[in-house]
Amino acid sequence: MFLKIRVLIAFLSFSVCLMAQQERWQQRVEYKMNIDFDATTHQFNGTQNLVYYNNSPDELHKVFYHLYFNAFQPGSMMDVRSSLLPDGDPRISSKIPNLKENEIGYHKIKSLKQDGQKVKYEVVGTILEVTLNKPIQPNSKVTFDMEFESQVPIQIRRSGRDNAEGVDYSMSQWYPKLCEYDYQGWHANPYVGREFHGVWGDFDVTINIDSEFIVAASGYLQNPDKIGRGYETPGAKVKKTSNTEKVSWRFVAPNVHDFAWAADTEYTHTKKKAENGVMMHFFYIQTKDNEEEWANLPDVMDRVFSYTDKKYGKYPYKKYSFIQGGDGGMEYPMATLITGNRNFGSLVGVSVHELLHSWYQMVLGTNESLYAWMDEGFTSYASADIMNYLKKEGLLGKMKPNDNPHKGTIQGYVGFSKSGMEEPLSTHADHFKTNSAYGVGAYVKGSVFLNQLSYIVGKEAFESGMLKYYDTWKFKHPNPNDFIRVMEKESGLELDWYKEYWVNTVSTIDYGIKSVAKGNKKSTIIELEKIGEMPMPVDVVVTNKNGEQEVFNIPLRIMRGEKAQEFTNMKYIIAEDWPWTNPGYTLEIPMKFKNISKIEIDPSFRMADVDRDNNLWEKK
Repeated sequence: MFLKIRVLIAFLSFSVCLMAQQERWQQRVEYKMNIDFDATTHQFNGTQNLVYYNNSPDELHKVFYHLYFNAFQPGSMMDVRSSLLPDGDPRISSKIPNLKENEIGYHKIKSLKQDGQKVKYEVVGTILEVTLNKPIQPNSKVTFDMEFESQVPIQIRRSGRDNAEGVDYSMSQWYPKLCEYDYQGWHANPYVGREFHGVWGDFDVTINIDSEFIVAASGYLQNPDKIGRGYETPGAKVKKTSNTEKVSWRFVAPNVHDFAWAADTEYTHTKKKAENGVMMHFFYIQTKDNEEEWANLPDVMDRVFSYTDKKYGKYPYKKYSFIQGGDGGMEYPMATLITGNRNFGSLVGVSVHELLHSWYQMVLGTNESLYAWMDEGFTSYASADIMNYLKKEGLLGKMKPNDNPHKGTIQGYVGFSKSGMEEPLSTHADHFKTNSAYGVGAYVKGSVFLNQLSYIVGKEAFESGMLKYYDTWKFKHPNPNDFIRVMEKESGLELDWYKEYWVNTVSTIDYGIKSVAKGNKKSTIIELEKIGEMPMPVDVVVTNKNGEQEVFNIPLRIMRGEKAQEFTNMKYIIAEDWPWTNPGYTLEIPMKFKNISKIEIDPSFRMADVDRDNNLWEKK
């Protein structure tokens, strides 16, 4: 009897553990920050009250903070890494080594307490290592109180002062930020150049700054009446005062994993309520060259919100701000910093891309450092789709839509795959050997991952899967397997092979038509070959001399199924499975050789075949 009880307890414990793994736990933070900003020295003093909820099953003996501004100093890891890369970022290598004392960035920790008691800490580059007085127990909370002093660097990468377009302050990665702890442990990665990972939580931030500045930020402004009526009046500038008294701007941002803001004395501020109810804010320095572009941006972004909500999932917040600042385009919760002196197509393009990060980073929150392609790549895919939609609707002037808006992305990947510089997508963002390999991997190959997946599972299953992925994993930090499992359930196919090849290797795809010959009196025999190392299902489209087409879908055996009919204008035939081990495949089709005019592998151009010259056979 005692043995039976022990077995039952062990089984129940295992079941509870399994349920906990299925419903992945998330740490949580509550930030209250108050900073006093000195615009003459570009420095600020801050206080931070942080309530940290340890929802993990682990006892924590240390915690870590990011100190991002410390990267902008001569000799930092960012400086050294950029100087050693064969294609180092010139924005970094030409500026950081020459920074003067009043131009560098830094965070200096003046004091830190755990539940009112001082704790030991050490600043190690861009990471603050904290040894706790008492371990943080599972399912408990602790409060950290910090006093810090910071200096804003000249704008080099993302954050800083005095950007190239004259924006005074682009305040991203600007505060001591607690590192993420999840089922993979601590993510105390130094700030070397790329990507971020954060803890979900609530931010309550008060910025005390000279009254001449207009502040734009993540979150909701809590005291617009104290700022001036202009802030809430569409089309008006914030009311300025002639004195230099400070104004307190208080913002609250719920359920986000970061907080960014910007400030300038010349911002024009407009806003528009989108059809879906989101209040869109626009902050920019108005000039004769950009006035019309920024004036037309709100109507287009309204359409973007409506389209994206329906196709990719509903935006969960009530506000979004498009803010001129930074060094190109960079996404943050409920806001983006973008350079704003652009032609209209470019302005819309950068706004669409950064907004789409709200889906694939700000809401889903993948670990960008480990899975940058799940953020940048997914965002790039959706952005290309949305930009094509805007072109079809005539919202981008003379810009014409494309039948396949992802074709250029595939061609870019194919070209780079032949360079010998490609690295697996499983490479940590900061550890790529070249910036080029990172850029192509994260943005290009990540986008191709989705476009090609629609070819494998079919458009209907793919589009429903994208919505299901968002709804299932929002606010939960999904990883590649989480995404693939959603797509497997939605399509009914086994897809782990696709993730393993595309993410973990640099194997390429190359299928070809080896020969076409007469079969019996009523058939034709097509010999196909697999030349590349990566296996794929294959669509073979046969066109007869009358222009009629038939699709022969050859499933990959390890898929354990096949995609549903995609093409309503042509006959769809499921052929025998192709084992991935086999270099050749014989396809016998019930069509006379004399009646065939053309045979092509994947005319949809969704499969990233590195040599399409052998994909087409035409009767001479």
